[in-house]
Amino acid sequence: MSDQYFRENQWWVSPYNFAPEVRGTFQLPERVSIHDATLRDGEQTPGVVMSVADKIAIAEKLDEIGVERIEAGMPAVSEQDFEAIRQISRLGLKARIYTFARAINADIDKAIECGCHGVIIEVPIGYPKLKYQFKWTWEDVLRKSVPVIQHAKSRGLHTVFFPYDTTRAREEDLKNLLTRIVQDARPDAVGVVDTMGCALPETIKHMVRLVKSWTNLSVEVHTHNDFGMAVATELAGVEAGADCVHSCANGLGERTGNAALEELMVALHVLYGYDTQYNLSKLPELGEVVSRISRFPTAANKPILGARNFTRESGIGVDLVVKEPLAMFGTHPALTGRTGEVVLGKKSGKASITYNLERMGITEADDEAVSEMLRRVKDKGIEKRGLLDEEEFREIVEIVMSTSALHRDEVSANS
Repeated sequence: MSDQYFRENQWWVSPYNFAPEVRGTFQLPERVSIHDATLRDGEQTPGVVMSVADKIAIAEKLDEIGVERIEAGMPAVSEQDFEAIRQISRLGLKARIYTFARAINADIDKAIECGCHGVIIEVPIGYPKLKYQFKWTWEDVLRKSVPVIQHAKSRGLHTVFFPYDTTRAREEDLKNLLTRIVQDARPDAVGVVDTMGCALPETIKHMVRLVKSWTNLSVEVHTHNDFGMAVATELAGVEAGADCVHSCANGLGERTGNAALEELMVALHVLYGYDTQYNLSKLPELGEVVSRISRFPTAANKPILGARNFTRESGIGVDLVVKEPLAMFGTHPALTGRTGEVVLGKKSGKASITYNLERMGITEADDEAVSEMLRRVKDKGIEKRGLLDEEEFREIVEIVMSTSALHRDEVSANS
């Protein structure tokens, strides 16, 4: 694990991230893996439907980037889902393939038939779920879970017990369930699941520590983004010792989505110093594939993937966007397969005009011409309520330069 806040041509983040007063409170595991659920939880985004070919394409991209685990779907949902999982399991990917399952032996059998390495066994534990939806007690959940965990373990599957809506469970229910599960049918890991995305980062830390103290098992964190904190809550879980975080590419998922894969990857690598070996430069490719298949466009200002993340319209030293990006950004654009860009619009200054002229190979424009170009650029930006494209700027340059040349000729003729 690295403690470098600066790495040449890669990143320059806050040195305080690595201060003893900050890191001293962490209980970071030696290694953190990512369990990506784009093919299951991501497809649960309302309106998103993925074909077998779509799921294979996304799985191959996830593997190319280096995701450790791929949740390929829930085989009980449909024959198409079953077939997609079966085909992905046969691709020979480096990632281990998991399925999502109810606490039903038949779901475990389907996972085995698909050729998966592991299974996520979901059961409800949030008190609103038990009270209003299922009419169960924690004892009911225990009775349903034990034989299924035993069955999965007996068939050699890596078994994650996934009591969902964990963050709304009554503490006594959760403690009773988990302590008995460990006694009666010990799984390989337990999930802390913020199904409704309603827990603070410190809450997730607290719950990870509780679950670890009750079970002495590996703890995984799965959160949603209802309060805009899915990535923050999962990373808080890591700080408390969780060694696996769940994600969806592009932040897909029900309602407001899940923790975004690309944000987790970069944060673990850069902000926490894990030597992840992820191919971060391939993240835009994955983002484009997922956006095209899901028909959910990526916001221009979305962290990591947004088209305008490394773009400046105004400011002194805008040329540094390209020449010295770490003066302007926390990460070098190239780290995640991007390039810096200086755009033109209402908020541009002379430096932006000069920089774009240099890119066009124009060096003879004097200060008066640059000022006139800036005036016209601002007017055009206001008129169209947006940025100028290259053709619009070139037209302005040609008009101003020709006017300047004509003016010079007139002055010369009169002198």
